[in-house]
Amino acid sequence: MFGFTALELARIQFGFTISFHIIFPAITIGLASYLVVLEGCWLRTGRPMYRDLYHFWLKIFAVNFGMGVVSGLVMAYQFGTNWSFFSEFAGSVTGPLLAYEVLTAFFLEAGFLGVMLFGWNRVGPGLHFLSTAMVAGGTLISATWIVASNSWMQTPQGYEIADGRVIPVDWLQVIFNPSFPYRWLHMSVAAFLATALFVGATGAWHLLKNRHAGNANQAAGQANDRAVRKMLSMAMWMVLIVAPIQAMIGDAHGLNTLKHQPAKIAALEGHWENEPGQQGTPLVLFALPDMAQERNRYAVEIPRLGGLILTHDWNGRIKGLKEFAPQDRPNSSIIFWTFRTMVGLGMLMIALGLWSWLLRRKDAIYSSPLFLRAALCMGPAGLVSILAGWYTTEIGRQPWVVYGLMRTRDAVSAHGAGPLAFTLGLFIIVYLFVFGVGVAYILRLVRKGPVPYQEQRAAPGGPGRERQQMRPLSAPTAEDSNSDNERSNERGN
Repeated sequence: MFGFTALELARIQFGFTISFHIIFPAITIGLASYLVVLEGCWLRTGRPMYRDLYHFWLKIFAVNFGMGVVSGLVMAYQFGTNWSFFSEFAGSVTGPLLAYEVLTAFFLEAGFLGVMLFGWNRVGPGLHFLSTAMVAGGTLISATWIVASNSWMQTPQGYEIADGRVIPVDWLQVIFNPSFPYRWLHMSVAAFLATALFVGATGAWHLLKNRHAGNANQAAGQANDRAVRKMLSMAMWMVLIVAPIQAMIGDAHGLNTLKHQPAKIAALEGHWENEPGQQGTPLVLFALPDMAQERNRYAVEIPRLGGLILTHDWNGRIKGLKEFAPQDRPNSSIIFWTFRTMVGLGMLMIALGLWSWLLRRKDAIYSSPLFLRAALCMGPAGLVSILAGWYTTEIGRQPWVVYGLMRTRDAVSAHGAGPLAFTLGLFIIVYLFVFGVGVAYILRLVRKGPVPYQEQRAAPGGPGRERQQMRPLSAPTAEDSNSDNERSNERGN
């Protein structure tokens, strides 16, 4: 297919499927914790606004959770179909780690998810809140096992090799390998940050819509205005606090990567060699790395700044790519830009958080059209940043599938290019259709906005009867939107 080898097609196929998959668990992790906060605030204050926001985001969480599960199943099969030699070599480590995820996180999520989605009027408020918290905890536990498996592939330890296979000898070292703490924190915080930007963009969109609505729609928009303002406010507080923390975690992660994967750092920095007499390492702001000619074209550099950032030393120097054998070099022309995409978006997130804080002090955070448009545009930034960071991590590990132990070319199954090209094309068609429909439905739910939740509704058949609750995943109707926002209920007031 287009001149690609079986190895390249297998890598593209796995990269394509994981690019779809990683988006949904990231939002699932963030939304689950956000739902815990919303339900906790409602139980503590009794304010219907928090209850309405909870049910609004619960629908979106449920759809997102389902798409995350479906997209993740495909990758598990790919380990056996496309990467059988990797499974044979390292399956004694990665297999149990993935099994632990199922036995702990997935069972925990599945056990309480039903109560969370359908038990609002069927169990007590304490048990329902516990269910929400358990689902949120399950998402974080799931991320822990997945990141532990991937981190071991990046910085393997706690093993020995016997008969050409990896044998775990110390599971604590396997799980808590040198890069695990940094990767787990970086990924978890990225999920919270991406979700905050998504929630903030939703609030900004509804405020802009209400601002530009005609008089006929203005009254209807005021019904959920308080809830929309609250979601924007909570999201911007999260961005303000978490974005700088993420930058500090990223700095620590970079120091760890420099220690264990120096070739990756040299590639993402576009640093080829240390010239004689050069003081420190420059920061390459812009360049077109040329792997064939081993140099950067059109480079724009700041002297010493790269060494200061990477080593925290004004005179610090790192190894250049030329100090590594050509067959051991990651592709700098790709990860040079994916890394800068991640960092650039991170700086914009920090700027957005500071901007929101300044406007909040002036009581203008909800009325500044320029800020609201900026928050809306930054909605996808967290997810794009996660993808860019993931590409940097995985492509930067090349040519190794298990760093220093097994090369990627030795891990791929003995398939021809034809079957891999066919399945890749099939994946593209199916994924774009299935998940395109799912994302479109999520956006439809987002457009509806939060509406007053109705604990009980009179049935058309007459007084004294209760109509069945609206389906948890159904979009609200016009009748729902016009309901009284302050109706009493037995759980709150």
